[in-house]
Amino acid sequence: MQHRVEPDRDTDVAVDRIRSFNRFYTRRLELLDRGFLASPWTLGEVRILWELARRDGAAAAELVRDLGLDPGQLSRTLKRLAAAGLVESGADARDGRRRVVTLTERGRAELAPLEAEQRRRVGADIAGLGRDAIDRLVGAMADVERLLDPSDTTRPLLIRPHRAGDVSQTVARQAAYYAADHGFGRGFEGLIMEIGARFLADPHPGLEACFVAEVDGRMVGAVFVTHADEGVAKLRLLHVEAEMRGRGIGRRLVEAAIDFARATGHRRLTLWTNDILVDARRLYERAGFRCVAAEPHTMFGTPMVGETWDLDL
Repeated sequence: MQHRVEPDRDTDVAVDRIRSFNRFYTRRLELLDRGFLASPWTLGEVRILWELARRDGAAAAELVRDLGLDPGQLSRTLKRLAAAGLVESGADARDGRRRVVTLTERGRAELAPLEAEQRRRVGADIAGLGRDAIDRLVGAMADVERLLDPSDTTRPLLIRPHRAGDVSQTVARQAAYYAADHGFGRGFEGLIMEIGARFLADPHPGLEACFVAEVDGRMVGAVFVTHADEGVAKLRLLHVEAEMRGRGIGRRLVEAAIDFARATGHRRLTLWTNDILVDARRLYERAGFRCVAAEPHTMFGTPMVGETWDLDL
């Protein structure tokens, strides 16, 4: 007897929503028209012209790799563009053994008004939006790129002090993550909300900090250093978004916390974690922390062992 596999409803809903957005945006950009912006050229052809202008020439193999094109398709497209006098191929001026495709002057003249018109249209699309709405739109687009292409490691990482809204966002992201991945209950969310609120409401200037990891203007992680006692600081609320793990971001955040605690005159940095958080514990151990106490608890709804880790500064 065969068992019927039930589809994942959440995945189906997500797929439908993404396809709906794709249809919206292709219509918004008029990508269903035969020619891009009413020109004789398709979107694919204009994209190749744009890439050549941006790079000041490129080898065909580079275009195949970076644009995900079929080599035969690219070859046919380049022949059409060359026949129209928009591109030409020849030896690289810097390396005669390498052949590159470049834009001709006619190609640049053809591309320039298309580029200007596209910028005008996008500008008109956002002209009626406020600054906050534009920031949310651009940020959401950055999220789409990062989430759908997590293998791209070229985006620069910034570790910066926190700004307004970062603390509440950190608490929200941690509450959602630990509930979904580890089954932490309301007790955990209440605890981290209290930590965040105390950090904001009862500050210790020069002794406490929150560092945010940012990629493309979006928070992808954070860590807090709070003042505990004379000479003692606490490392708290460390998190890194799931799609960004394995890139050393957690290590960078922990290093920022250690450097801050040391620079502000603390002699010891301590933290509390749980035995089920294997990756975090490994990160702390590599940074020089040592587990000094452990005690079972069920405060988050699941039996686990809470651990205290210390680092002498």
